[in-house]
Amino acid sequence: MKDFANLIKQLDSSNKTTLKVEALTDYFRKASPEDKVWTIAILSHRRPPRPVNTTLLRTWANELANIPLWLFEESYHIVGDLAETIALVIPESNQVSEKSLSAYLQEIIELKKKTEEEKKKYLHDNWLALNYYERFVFTKLITGSFRIGVSQKLMTRALSKAENVDEDILAYKLMGNWNPSTISFQELILDEKSSDYLSKPYPFYLAYPIEGEVSNLGNVEEWSIEHKWDGIRSQTIIRDDQIFVWSRGEELVTDKYPEFQSLINAIPNGTVIDAEILAFANGEIGTFNDLQTRIGRKTVSAKMLQSNPVVLKAYDLLEWEGNDIRNLPYEKRRVLLEELFETIKDKNLPFHLSERKSFTSWKEVSDERMMAREMRSEGLMLKRNDSPYQVGRKKGDWWKWKLEPLVIDAVLTYAMRGSGRRTNLFTDYTFALWQNNDKGERELVTFAKAYSGLTDAEFRKVDDFIKKNTLDKFGPVRSVKPQLVFEIGFEGIALSKRHKSGIATRFPRIIRWRQDKKIEEANTIDDLKDMII
Repeated sequence: MKDFANLIKQLDSSNKTTLKVEALTDYFRKASPEDKVWTIAILSHRRPPRPVNTTLLRTWANELANIPLWLFEESYHIVGDLAETIALVIPESNQVSEKSLSAYLQEIIELKKKTEEEKKKYLHDNWLALNYYERFVFTKLITGSFRIGVSQKLMTRALSKAENVDEDILAYKLMGNWNPSTISFQELILDEKSSDYLSKPYPFYLAYPIEGEVSNLGNVEEWSIEHKWDGIRSQTIIRDDQIFVWSRGEELVTDKYPEFQSLINAIPNGTVIDAEILAFANGEIGTFNDLQTRIGRKTVSAKMLQSNPVVLKAYDLLEWEGNDIRNLPYEKRRVLLEELFETIKDKNLPFHLSERKSFTSWKEVSDERMMAREMRSEGLMLKRNDSPYQVGRKKGDWWKWKLEPLVIDAVLTYAMRGSGRRTNLFTDYTFALWQNNDKGERELVTFAKAYSGLTDAEFRKVDDFIKKNTLDKFGPVRSVKPQLVFEIGFEGIALSKRHKSGIATRFPRIIRWRQDKKIEEANTIDDLKDMII
C-alpha cells in the first residue's frame, strides 16, 4: 500500500504527462504481480463494490476523531472530499502497516459480508495504522470513487514501457470482462490465449473536434461524410455462433439489448461491427433521452422491447471472416460493410447502415451539417477515405463537426461546492427558467445543472455573490437569491417525465455570464419546449 499511495501522491501532484508516465513506469517495474493487476484494475475503473455506505463512514470516522459531528460535517463541506476529510481529522498514531495493495483490496471485497461492528473495527484499525496519504488512498478505495486524472491510455503507455509490450496490444488485452481478483498478471498481460479472443472487442478509434475552417482539411473528395449519431457507441462481435455487445466504456451490455440476438444467424462468424445503438420507436430515430429508459436496466421486459426498441446504426467493419481488417483503408472497410448490409437488409433486423456521403464542395458539407437536428444527429463525422482504424484519439484522419449548441438564458438558483482545485468555491450550479403556475403567477422552475464554462476569475466572482446572497442551506447545497443570468448551451433536448420542468437537456454547460441581463429577461420553459424538433 505504501508504494501505491506514493504513486497516487506523485500522480496527483503533477499536471505533466511525462512525469505521470515516468511515475507509473517506475511503479510497474517494482510492484509485485498481484499489486500490478490491482493497479491496472483501479486505473481502468474496475474497482470492487463499496462495502460501507458513506453515512457509516462519516459516523465512524467522526467517532475515531473524537470531534463534534457538526465540526466534521462542516469540515467535509469545506474540504469537499470525504476521503480527504477523514484522512485529515483522524489523529496520527505510531502504528504502521506493511500490507500490500492487493491484500487490502481482497480484505475490502470480503468486508462487504461482515457485520457493522466488524466493519467499524476494521476501518478503525486500518485508519490508525496508516499515515495521512495512505489513509486517504485506503478510504478512496473503500468509497469506490477513485479519480486521479490519469487516463487508461496514459497507464497503458507506462505499462508498455515497463513490460516491453506493444502499447496497442496492451490496449487490446485490457479490453473485456476480466476480474482482478481471479486473474494473474501473467494471464492478463504476458500470456497469449486463443480463448480470450472470443468475446474481446478492439480499442475504439476516437475523433477530434474540427479545428478552424473545415476547408483546411483539403480536397473534399478525399473524405467520406456521415452523420454523428447521438446514441451509445458500441462494438458488436459475432464469433463461434455467439454475440457480444460492448459499449465504449468497456462494459459488456449484450443482455441489455436482447433484440440483437437475431443477428447471430444473419451475420457470419468472425465479424466485428463498429456502430451506434439508437432508440428506434415507430420507425424513426429517437432521442438519447428515449435510449436512457434502456440504460441501467437489470432486466428488459417484453413491454419495454415493444415500446422502446433499439437498432444498431453501423458505420465501420473491424473484423471480417475472422481477420482483423483495421489496417485496411476506411473506404475498403466500408465497401465490405455495405456488401454485408445488402445481404441482410430485407430480413427486418435491428441493423441499419449509417449512410456514407460524398460531396464536391465544403459548402455542400456545411449545408448537410445544418440538417443534423432534423436527422436526429449531433452533426457530422468526417473520415479520410484512406485512413486505417487506429487506437484511441489520433489527429488527422477522423474529425467530428458538431452543430453549435442550442442556447437559452437562465437564472442561477442553487449552488454546490466544486471538487479538486475548486473545493473551496461554489462552482456547481442549478439553473431555472420562468413558467406560469396554476395561479397564473410567474415562477422559476429548475431545468438543468452545469459546472463548466466560466473563467477562474468569473467563478470567484460568482462564488463571492453566492456566499453573500445565500437564502437557505440544504447540506452542501445553497439556495441563492435569483439575480444572476447565464447563457446555457446544450446539445439536445427532449420531453421528460423525470424532470420537474418536463424537459431533459443533453450536455448542458455555461456559455457566458449575461451581466447585461436582468432575471426578468431570462427565457421561459415554453421557449425551451419550442426548440424541440
